[in-house]
Amino acid sequence: MTRTGIGYDSHRLVEGRRLVLGGVVIPHARGLAGHSDADAIAHALTDAILGAAALGDIGAMFPDSDPAWRDADSMKLLATAVGRVRDAGWSPAQCDITVIAQEPRLAPHVPAIRAGLAGVLGIPVGQVGLKGKTNEGMGFIGRGEGIAVLAVANLEPS
Repeated sequence: MTRTGIGYDSHRLVEGRRLVLGGVVIPHARGLAGHSDADAIAHALTDAILGAAALGDIGAMFPDSDPAWRDADSMKLLATAVGRVRDAGWSPAQCDITVIAQEPRLAPHVPAIRAGLAGVLGIPVGQVGLKGKTNEGMGFIGRGEGIAVLAVANLEPS
């Protein structure tokens, strides 16, 4: 039996923050606003993995009301969630992620992001799907006000 989870995250782009996606610092004039490093890829994937294992969500595990998570490295949060999923008898098998951003272009950073995610999940890089899409100028994403991410994760029994 396999289990599938879906995750979503979005953050506003703001001045004075670095842009981190999938653990990779991406050169850009603005970064994502958030309590942690606001890594929307890591957040959406964490929710997908936790959801597949029926272990709640990132907000319950790492509440933004807790100062311990202020400016936290979201890849470490993802690693902690993966550990809890493994403790519950499940192992990541595959994931697929879509980043929706008008800017910056994701393509130059895809190999590094995929490799980092594969390492945290403990799966081959060929089992990590990642693509970027624009919002064709529509809505808050199209106006360059923020970034959204959708993630799907499949787990298999350990």
